[in-house]
Amino acid sequence: MKIITSIPSGKQKNLFLAIGFVLFWNSGFIGAEYGLPYTGPFTLVFWRYLALTILIFLYLLIKKRFRRINRPVIAYNMLVGFLAHGIWLSCVLLALEQDVPAGIIALVVALQPLATGAFSGIVVGEPTPVYRWLGLIIGFGGVAITVLSRIDFNTPESVFGYLIPLGSVIAITVATLIQRKMDIINTNYRLPLDLTLFYQSLATMAVLAIPAIFAEKLATQWEPEFIFTMIWLTVGVSLVAYALMWRLVERLDATRVASLFYLGPPVTMLMAWIAFGDTLQIMDITGLAVVFAGVMLTLIKMK
Repeated sequence: MKIITSIPSGKQKNLFLAIGFVLFWNSGFIGAEYGLPYTGPFTLVFWRYLALTILIFLYLLIKKRFRRINRPVIAYNMLVGFLAHGIWLSCVLLALEQDVPAGIIALVVALQPLATGAFSGIVVGEPTPVYRWLGLIIGFGGVAITVLSRIDFNTPESVFGYLIPLGSVIAITVATLIQRKMDIINTNYRLPLDLTLFYQSLATMAVLAIPAIFAEKLATQWEPEFIFTMIWLTVGVSLVAYALMWRLVERLDATRVASLFYLGPPVTMLMAWIAFGDTLQIMDITGLAVVFAGVMLTLIKMK
């Protein structure tokens, strides 16, 4: 008897890669919420990036990938890394600590590609198309619909908690714009992906060590659940998700890969419902639809 096996086509492989990336990437929000009961937000980021830095260091050492690099290049990559990883993740975790649902945080963070697209024209010295500004305004309006419906304005902690994710948007947008500007000014500042991730991880670990040690005393409950969460965040999200993303970039154009980030809010909301029982409100769905409209306006016009 012959066993017939079918080899997936290129499109099927791309689909599997895309599904894997979306699931692994957005599981980071869920993993972060699982880890918070065992340690503080800054300490969680510190442990995660300490582990990641060690893993990448060992890889670079074994593969003999280290090379002499100018200090300005290292400093530039570390600055971008601290903004894109350190501040971005710290704001996400601080918001989770204030009981902001993971799905709502993902919805706010979804503004980042829209903001980057709108402001990139200014950075590179080119006029920004009107549709990009319109897409950003519509997207911001969708986030406002959801956030304003959930904020308890009688509680300062609630107001502060729902504003924190905007720090993530600002940080990673600034990091992306700095990177784009530097790519235009001097391409010598580019490093191979593994070295880039190493210096970005090192910067995040080093800076977050300050609040983790002095504010949170590195207090951690080393329970099996926390250890598994750290392994997942370090390997599953920081390594596997990144590997899948760059594999997709090799096979698809950058615009199509970037559009996968817009699946973050609904996927994270579904994951949060399964993991924590987070329920959606009617204004959450309304806001999500409005953000999706802003995204579609941008993507359709880009074609």
